[in-house]
Amino acid sequence: MGIPKPLVQLNQSFIVLSVIAALVFYKLILFLPFAIGVYTLITKTNPIILIGKKFLKKPFSQYVMEDKDQQLFNQWIATVCIGLSLVFFQLGWNTLAYTFSIMVLLAAGIALMGFCIGCFIRYRYMMWKHRRSLTK
Repeated sequence: MGIPKPLVQLNQSFIVLSVIAALVFYKLILFLPFAIGVYTLITKTNPIILIGKKFLKKPFSQYVMEDKDQQLFNQWIATVCIGLSLVFFQLGWNTLAYTFSIMVLLAAGIALMGFCIGCFIRYRYMMWKHRRSLTK
């Protein structure tokens, strides 16, 4: 079963807004999307998407659906990058911390505009695995 695209976009918007808020106001705000990301990866259930479901006006079947496994892959990338950013901020390695935060911000922002960097990475990885299996 897939995830309705508006719910995926809600999660992406949450990530964008929370990273911007963290970079502008208080770095530890990054803990919120990190904690939600870890929870999502452990339970395979995203609280932002669960909340957003209540606001959908049409039945799920009437929305463009996004692949759940792909969204978990994207969540994994975002959570690792945000976690590294938090660690680097705590260590005082601000250049690396900002780099990882901005990478997440750009990836989620670009995904909202229609190009999924995580999807591209996963597709290339799956193709590499497939080509590798053919040569064995």
